[in-house]
Amino acid sequence: MMSREYPPEVYGGAGVHVTELTRFMREITQVDVHCMGAPRDAEGVYVHGVDPALENANPAIKTLSTGLRMAEAAAEAEVVHSHTWYAGLGGHLAGKLHGIPHIATAHSLEPHRPWKREQLGGGYEVSSWSERNAMEYADAVIAVSARMKDSILEAYPRIDADRVHVVLNGIDTELWAPRPTFEAAEDSVLSKLGVDPNRPIVAFVGRITRQKGVEHLIKAAAHFDEGVQLVLCAGAPDTPEIAAHTKALVEELQAQREGIFWVQEMLDKQGIQEILTAADTFVCPSIYEPLGIVNLEAMACGTAVVASDVGGIPEVVLDGKTGTLVHYEESDPEGFERDIAAGVNAMVADKERARTFGEAGRQRAVNDFSWATIAQQTVDIYRSLL
Repeated sequence: MMSREYPPEVYGGAGVHVTELTRFMREITQVDVHCMGAPRDAEGVYVHGVDPALENANPAIKTLSTGLRMAEAAAEAEVVHSHTWYAGLGGHLAGKLHGIPHIATAHSLEPHRPWKREQLGGGYEVSSWSERNAMEYADAVIAVSARMKDSILEAYPRIDADRVHVVLNGIDTELWAPRPTFEAAEDSVLSKLGVDPNRPIVAFVGRITRQKGVEHLIKAAAHFDEGVQLVLCAGAPDTPEIAAHTKALVEELQAQREGIFWVQEMLDKQGIQEILTAADTFVCPSIYEPLGIVNLEAMACGTAVVASDVGGIPEVVLDGKTGTLVHYEESDPEGFERDIAAGVNAMVADKERARTFGEAGRQRAVNDFSWATIAQQTVDIYRSLL
């Protein structure tokens, strides 16, 4: 398994996916993990750093240098499975070098994230090349939703549709479940923040990146009904510019209304679960989302969802059953923001409806998104290539 992220360094949905997939796959086969970042001492986990001679290079070039090391280190593998463009070169070269099948999972697509030019500059062209190379030459490609499969085939028409397999993202509903809220102040994130348990709570959890639609949510929150609180768990900004822009938007919103709580540090799982459970609704305003594990996490905590209808989100959030879907149109951001606010206001105004949606969402997460099933489906793809 080749990935940029692996515990304890997990920053996004792809990292969560690799972590859980590996954990459940290890119950049925042997899995070594090749990742990046700080040294780990876990068995079967190998960390690969940047070539020292490239320490001051463009971030994309630095990443590719780790891929060379990953490929060399995978000599004993029978199958190599890469996740995102960060590990794609390592997976591609390992497959060629050692004569083994290479499987690539697409968690997002560079052609659909042009704003990354702000973060990587010319490195965006390098990351785009790396992703295209990994996808087009992989023996199999895994899409995390049916909509994602369509996107892959649209972005990379050279890929035969038969090589693309849909294996959904998952959720461990024993780890992600409703938990007590507003416990003793020394244990409760919400109590420490000063959130009022007697007023409606809206929650968001995600990175500060254009993809996640944080700006749209902050602007929508200005139209929330009086008394509605927003707990915005948003950190790890892509660039200093988007960090400053978000800060300005939040401060403007806080000057307009009470009950806006911005959590910028990364919370532990217990803290996130407390916030999700306490929320009357969880909001996912993404403008691009192959699937959206965070919606599954909210549903597993028994919380109704208001989400955009982009990407694979409609394959997770069932409109009118587990939440409300809001149409996103790039040409009408103000309309999108108004509709988010309307969806939130309607949800928090009807507690019984929100409770019913939350219970249905929890049951859907349990029934349809088991990591054990996903792990077995993935191993079956491996075996079909041997």
